[in-house]
Amino acid sequence: MDVHSDTAPEPVPDAAHRKALISALLDDCGVEWQKKLVARIIDTGIGLGLDGTSRLNLKISAAALEEMRAAFRLFAPFEAAPKVTIFGSARTTADDPLSQQALRVSRELADQGWLVVTGAGPGIMEAASTGAGPEQSIGVSIRLPFEERPMHEIAGNDRLVSMKYFFTRKLMLVKESRGFVCLPGGYGTMDETFELLTLQQTGKMVPMPIVLLDRPGGTFWKGFERFVIDHLQGDGMITHGDLDRVLITESIEDAVAEITGFWRNYDSLRWVGEQLVLRLRAAPTQAEVDGLNEEFVGLLRSGRIETTAPLGAEVTDDDLLELPRLVLTPQRRAVGELHRLIRAVNELPSAPAGGDAPANN
Repeated sequence: MDVHSDTAPEPVPDAAHRKALISALLDDCGVEWQKKLVARIIDTGIGLGLDGTSRLNLKISAAALEEMRAAFRLFAPFEAAPKVTIFGSARTTADDPLSQQALRVSRELADQGWLVVTGAGPGIMEAASTGAGPEQSIGVSIRLPFEERPMHEIAGNDRLVSMKYFFTRKLMLVKESRGFVCLPGGYGTMDETFELLTLQQTGKMVPMPIVLLDRPGGTFWKGFERFVIDHLQGDGMITHGDLDRVLITESIEDAVAEITGFWRNYDSLRWVGEQLVLRLRAAPTQAEVDGLNEEFVGLLRSGRIETTAPLGAEVTDDDLLELPRLVLTPQRRAVGELHRLIRAVNELPSAPAGGDAPANN
């Protein structure tokens, strides 16, 4: 039997034709929100097919996107709530002092209006979700072949999403939160801690408070600090002071104050070209701005720190126009100094007294 056909194969649509087909598909499916970005996602998927991408790579791509969609849907109802992620060992028992620290710090933060995000595993993660309670907990779990699903506050409710890949899980544990508390743990906890430090060092994440919380009298994080200073900093692999933006403590009160105090006056930042805009909760006086210029002259690449009205790009985007602002042109790699500037802004006499949980902008 002749299996060949005289019919020529349909030509592959060119980019313009494909764009029109995707646009029509989105119209048929009723997609209106952020249509251009949704079209990019579809076009990328089609491109993977046209590239002859392997089945394994296609499965990874599809699963990652499906997992991110599930996680985005989980977090969407809580977009405005401030969140803190708590990392730590899955192997501690409920009576371990580290578990008790996790329970206490999460309870204190939940009482102040924060949602507590964990990896939804046993040990410190279970203690943290228990401390926060079911109404203040969100879990992003990882499917492992050797761990049973924990029976704790968020197990079985609508505040839990389960993921196959560590990289999608870490994305969600980091991107939604406005503060982080790391308790001692093994490879996973150290991976998460170094991820935070790397994102902060490279400026891939906006400044956030990071607390390394130990048991009373514990030396885990002090040993970590010695390693970082003696070896990473000592051998020139990181910049002097790169760890200064992290609080190492065994005090629950200090840990909570570090997370909440970081947002006392500072609200958010935005780059507009080479200029950095800091949005504040209270407008500083001119004398306070002059003092900031004296203290942080080394942070500036040019010009001064100035108060400002919303810049043009912010007005176009209707981006927090009601907040007072400081604008500066900083050295791009001065991330540690930027943390110090934020802390100084929070300590200005004009800053609010604090106590209110920040909105999640």
